[in-house]
Amino acid sequence: MINRLRLDKYSALYLWAFFMVLFTILRPDTFLTTTSFKLVTQENVINGVLALAFLIPLATGTYDLSIGLNMSACLVVINWIAKNTDLPQGVGLLLGLGVCLLAGTISGFVVVKLKVDSFIATLGMSQILTAFVLFVSPQTISGELSDAYKNVGAAQFFGLQRFVWYLLILAIIVWYVLEHTPLGRQMFATGGNPEAARLTGIRTDRLRWGSLIASALVAGFAGVVYSWKVGTYGQSIGPGYLFPAVAAVFFGASQLKGRPNVWGAMIALYALAWGVKGLNLIYTTQQWIRPLFEGVSLLAAVALASRNQIIKIRKRKTPIGQAVLEDLGVSPKEAAGA
Repeated sequence: MINRLRLDKYSALYLWAFFMVLFTILRPDTFLTTTSFKLVTQENVINGVLALAFLIPLATGTYDLSIGLNMSACLVVINWIAKNTDLPQGVGLLLGLGVCLLAGTISGFVVVKLKVDSFIATLGMSQILTAFVLFVSPQTISGELSDAYKNVGAAQFFGLQRFVWYLLILAIIVWYVLEHTPLGRQMFATGGNPEAARLTGIRTDRLRWGSLIASALVAGFAGVVYSWKVGTYGQSIGPGYLFPAVAAVFFGASQLKGRPNVWGAMIALYALAWGVKGLNLIYTTQQWIRPLFEGVSLLAAVALASRNQIIKIRKRKTPIGQAVLEDLGVSPKEAAGA
């Protein structure tokens, strides 16, 4: 029965369905409504963008814990430029992404050239970005962004704010690159076994470095989305979004493909988001409910991903490089991009 249900691949969908049924019964007037659908969809876009930012380097076996602070860095630059200069606000957006580009480049250098573990390197980069954010503006900045700027992302389109559709477009792009291009196959080969991938001719260092740069830019885009959505900068904004994003990626890694994947992460993200929504409707005055749920979800997601392995490599009597690529469904010729 369990095998037929495929709980190993579709547990997030079953959990999502359970939440929908449970909270519809408990809160029939407020849970399953058009308003709730819009709120849950729109409120979790930033988490979704950061989940994609974390997923990209994870495909190469690299962790980026600085995504929340990259978001903050981009956000503070956008607001500071709007407040203190006469430059167009689009310039502030580009400068904010430029800061993230620099941060990702430095993280890649530390990981690839200095051989520092990505967990430690990006944790250190988080502190550097924290210092940058506090240096630029230790005070909250609000009311400086124009309505015209915010409407680029916040205006309605088919009943939802535009940035919801931007998330969908970004997810499709990341999905296509990871699942349907030689670059994506090389990234997963690097994440499966870096040494084996290197021996087959894949430039693993370049891929890990590039993935951290891409991660920082996507995380910076989360800051752009926040500037469209809220428009206010505060020094505490950013880091709090890390845990839901990481939980979604690790939970999603156990879904559909048994490794990090875009749609698994999006399903996990919104399954957990609807769970949080239901709990908030029941425990309206209990502020500890959300962090407790997110913390338990993160622990459960990491445990599930570790138990099932993000990328499985079978033992066989073939050369190690060929073995890892076969497990990923990639021929050596495809992996080399030929």
